[in-house]
Amino acid sequence: MVGGGEGAFIGAVHRIAGRLDDCYELVAASLSGNAQRAAASAAGLRLDPARSYADYQAMARVEAARADGIDAVAIVTPNYLHAPMATAFLEAGIHVICDKPLAISLAEGEALAALARRQNKVFALTHVYAGYPMVRHARAMVAAGEIGEVRLVQVEYAQDWLAEAANQSEEFQRNNWHNDPRRAGPNGCLGDIGSHAHHLAGYVSGIQPDQVLAELHAFTPNRVLDDHVQVMLRYPNGARGMLWSSQMATGCENGLRLRVFGTKASLSFDQENPNELWLTPQGGCAQRLTRGRVRSAAAVSATRVPSGHPEGYLEAFAQLYRDAAAQIHALDAGQTVPQSARDMPDVDDGVAGLRFMQAVMESHRQGSRWLKFA
Repeated sequence: MVGGGEGAFIGAVHRIAGRLDDCYELVAASLSGNAQRAAASAAGLRLDPARSYADYQAMARVEAARADGIDAVAIVTPNYLHAPMATAFLEAGIHVICDKPLAISLAEGEALAALARRQNKVFALTHVYAGYPMVRHARAMVAAGEIGEVRLVQVEYAQDWLAEAANQSEEFQRNNWHNDPRRAGPNGCLGDIGSHAHHLAGYVSGIQPDQVLAELHAFTPNRVLDDHVQVMLRYPNGARGMLWSSQMATGCENGLRLRVFGTKASLSFDQENPNELWLTPQGGCAQRLTRGRVRSAAAVSATRVPSGHPEGYLEAFAQLYRDAAAQIHALDAGQTVPQSARDMPDVDDGVAGLRFMQAVMESHRQGSRWLKFA
């Protein structure tokens, strides 16, 4: 693991996810660029001090040379470090599991995709919501034509953490890396949660927009980057859509919601109730589909516990780690990747997200005009 030292929420999530299905053992890490903090964090995780690094480049070099070196690395750092770190490990011949967004520019993302292909290495991107069984069931239903041709895609991701009084202060905005273009990249809410909304919409609907009309905004005083995003979408097949993401939506905890409307039926998914999916046929009654009752291979392969026992965020994260492990084993053995592991978001999903975000920012810069980008 690179990043994820003491006090880092997302590092702990990745470590839990890696352990949940007994697919990984954490044996080496660069948990901080500060040697003292890296060593203290490694000691807290009972890592061998000889395999604790303060320099990720040294870690990639040394681990690649060891007979018992690492198979894969999890990158859980601020956004600006994703591309250089992933590059170092790919060049060392090590598989990569990376937090989103893939990079802070489309050029960086495209270079990573090309490098991963040249090195023939797995590159998993942890768009966690793709790991939910009911999301995978919805994706399978759309792909099978069960809702007909997609006409409308509506996705929103609403949070309120930046609306908290403590997070409105000038000091918080100055010190929080999510508001620093050097570390977060050229956008805030768009890259932080808008990227998840974009990925979920495309993952389930099976289509990507090729035109956007977008507005970015910052309600927070003293904020440099956006905390609110609204985007109208047009698709090559004539479908229309909307994406809204905000970290200023008072009263919203983690409100990621998706609705996909087809010519036969519609689907509705709410991340805060991840064990259910709503299907409404044209002219019919809404049907509540639950994780324990659906029988699609996509949902069953991503399910761990019996019907009625809720699964959620950590299990979804673990699903991506399990998919990555299956792909790594297959690739290293020269075997075909199992069908059950092929729904994992990868480097190409990351590039598509960066292309979308670049178009959103350009539309905003042009006074919220329609922009064709694909």
